Amino acid sequence: MSERLWKTFSELVGIYSPSFREREFCDTLINYLTYVSDNILVDDAGKKINGNCGNLYCYVPGSINVPPLLFSAHMDTVEPAKGKRAVLHQNGDITSAGDTILGADDIAGISVILEAVLRLKEQNIPHRPLELLFPVAEEKYGAGSAVFDYSALKSKEAYVLDLGGEVGEAANAAPTILSFEIKIHGKAAHAGFAPKSGINAIAAAARAIANLYHGEPAPGLTFNIGRITGGEADNIVPSLCTVSGEIRSLSHDAVMAYWNTVKSVFIDETSKAGANIEATYRIELKAYETPLNSVVVRRFVRACGRAGIIPRIHSTFGGSDLNNFALHGITGLVIACGMHEAHSLREYSNIHELEKCVKLVMELITDREEMTYEDTSAIPANRI
Repeated sequence: MSERLWKTFSELVGIYSPSFREREFCDTLINYLTYVSDNILVDDAGKKINGNCGNLYCYVPGSINVPPLLFSAHMDTVEPAKGKRAVLHQNGDITSAGDTILGADDIAGISVILEAVLRLKEQNIPHRPLELLFPVAEEKYGAGSAVFDYSALKSKEAYVLDLGGEVGEAANAAPTILSFEIKIHGKAAHAGFAPKSGINAIAAAARAIANLYHGEPAPGLTFNIGRITGGEADNIVPSLCTVSGEIRSLSHDAVMAYWNTVKSVFIDETSKAGANIEATYRIELKAYETPLNSVVVRRFVRACGRAGIIPRIHSTFGGSDLNNFALHGITGLVIACGMHEAHSLREYSNIHELEKCVKLVMELITDREEMTYEDTSAIPANRI
């Protein structure tokens, strides 16, 4: 077991770093990075997203004359995270004390990147140039990477360490995530004396909701209404009801088509009651797909082979910073880095998995080959 890898992971876990409050974590990370580079900067993303810290960038020169690769993992965690600490068990599992998350999402990814780069430097192993990007507020639909200045990057290929599952898994496709809010406007009236004079906004919303397919209305598309609010008092016919939720699919067009369906149903059902709606939406993340025969995938498969790891390429229904990278012409994979049951008090990692991922990342960094496949049958894949 790498004592330094465990020490790094444990130290970083002990820092409170929720979305928009990553400053202390960032300062600690800079101290680590000074051992491998003097080209380190923090951008102004914090000002743009109302946080206390920007995205952290580091350029690591290489001795192999090939284009640089981008490695990334985000600095923020979800709650509850105040007072979290890492507990190492005899079998190598790492958990929290049980009353907080662990924060392996994404401290596992950060620890692996740091350890891999440090070993390459200490062992004087030739490697390609590297760009390291540690975004803020990834847990808020990639808010930090959304405002990063991509003209500053030289890399056109990226590996984002931010996927749950066994080391060797990688996601080459992720969904569009659309969040929406629909306000149904009715008419207030006294519920006892003049109920027929009112238009019940909640009842109108309920009819619309009942006429929509929820869960998975079509293969590969999910729809969820997560919140409903409305009403002023028990004796007043509610004049306003607000409904919010999200739609996801690996197909951006499918998301937009279902959003139009949702709006149409709400308009039709609420108008029958004399109500009207106000509908707004936001594309939180846009879908991407990295071809299985792309260089970034082929390199990953080769690196797995050299590290004795079985590669498994599939899609994911979760978003990451790679969604934003892809918008700026960066091809990549999101790779598993030893995190499990993220966003829960059951979250855990494993020191042996972290060590395995360090070896994988070192193989990716030192890879020099450029192979060509005639077709994608050469790439192990299991599209979920």
